[in-house]
Amino acid sequence: MDIKKIVTLGQLKKSGYQSLSVKDEVRKNLIAKIQTKENPFKGIIGYEDTVIPDTERALLSRHNILFLGLRGQAKTRMARQMVDLLDEYMPIIAGSEVNDDPLKPLSKYAKDQIAEHADDTPIHWVHRSERYGEKLATPDVSVADLIGDIDPIKAANLKLSFADERVLHYGIIPRSNRGIFVINEIPDLQARIQVSLFNILEEGDIQIRGFKLRMPLDILFVFTANPEDYTNRGSIVTPLKDRIQSQILTHYPKTIDESLAITEQEANILEVQKERVAVSDLVKRLVEQVAFEARNNEYVDKKSGVSARLTIAAYENLVSSAERRAIINNEKSTQVWISDLVGVIPSVTGKIELVYEGEQEGPYQVAVNLIDKALRSLFVQYFPNPEQAKKKKATGKKSVDEKQEENPYKQITTWFNSHNHLDLLVDMKDEEKIQALYKVDGLYGLVKKDFHAANDRENALLMEFVLHGLSAYSLISKKMIEGKIEFKDLMGSMMNFGDLNFTDDELNEDDFR
Repeated sequence: MDIKKIVTLGQLKKSGYQSLSVKDEVRKNLIAKIQTKENPFKGIIGYEDTVIPDTERALLSRHNILFLGLRGQAKTRMARQMVDLLDEYMPIIAGSEVNDDPLKPLSKYAKDQIAEHADDTPIHWVHRSERYGEKLATPDVSVADLIGDIDPIKAANLKLSFADERVLHYGIIPRSNRGIFVINEIPDLQARIQVSLFNILEEGDIQIRGFKLRMPLDILFVFTANPEDYTNRGSIVTPLKDRIQSQILTHYPKTIDESLAITEQEANILEVQKERVAVSDLVKRLVEQVAFEARNNEYVDKKSGVSARLTIAAYENLVSSAERRAIINNEKSTQVWISDLVGVIPSVTGKIELVYEGEQEGPYQVAVNLIDKALRSLFVQYFPNPEQAKKKKATGKKSVDEKQEENPYKQITTWFNSHNHLDLLVDMKDEEKIQALYKVDGLYGLVKKDFHAANDRENALLMEFVLHGLSAYSLISKKMIEGKIEFKDLMGSMMNFGDLNFTDDELNEDDFR
């Protein structure tokens, strides 16, 4: 039978409909998904063995939940997806502000309707998407916003006394009755407002002004909080925290592959951009590595965290940097080069909170250093560790094994040490960049030795990667000067340093090593 054909209380009773509490309803539908091995939290990557099982246990236990974690850890997204665990439609008394169950009415309005119309009481079916309420906790949130207050205008229009329950204006929590209600950043809620939630969580009823209300609300509460809030802006009052049965700790992606999948899923790249700009796996991993470096960097505030939004925004900027260059050069297609990483700096500076030392260093320079560290970390996954070459040079001694395997970068560094340099313009045409890279002795040979199957463009990208990697390991120098990246020998760069007038933003930490 089509449930929407059921329009009166009498028809609902005859249909055999039985109402469940919202937590029992969620539990029932979650069990069905688990039995069919259907993921109840689609698009949530990296939580398969941690947060999702914890959440499922909490929902099976019919608990209210607190998601505790740093920013950008999908806390709100997890809460919003719980709506899919509700029944598709739910009956209410038509016109009810608090979603009164026709079989168990709560409000005076619903009881009066049933008293007047009996089995002819009209009912309305509410879709599960309408059974979700969300509030961002801010210091200006009041008890009236959340729970309700007396409405003097309603009292005047209806000519009612303030003692009449019909003059009440219900807040967002009662209006979320028989649904899911989320309070984001709960520590930002003033302590006295948090106290107003005690009764709702423990006894399930609300108190508005002096009314002797006994309205047991049926709500699944989900709270989110950032650990930083406990020390900087506020805290969850202990009795409230005690009433939240399950606290679930969220986390950042634990591997580059998980982080890659999240960025790939969330980045808003237009089809026209995908057709014009090719992005290699190497460059994608470099972007993710920047976030991993930031989360462990001494200049970045660890309590604040580094959101997954950093890599999403950085990836979008990276593609747009390549697209802009292709438009400038009137190229139908291009690829993202390592030099395009300069385009992600605005995404990095806007997504990290710095400690005092980081502020002294400057957001721009911290972002540049993070990119260099990412290059350094990823380089040894593709090519031999340059640190070994530096050690051989320092000691001047070679073991039998070392004699058999000479320094793989010697020909490249020798070329730069012979007063040669390479200038790569940020907006350089692809063909011009490829030709320039082939001028460096030994660069192509090094790449081809380890990557036999690479095509011409892949070879060129890897060749550029080698130059940036050798710079990150201080075997050659790199400077960014007015839209140009200049590679030259390290010693020559240091000798000429005093004759050049660079701004702070143009200096690289390698120049001081």
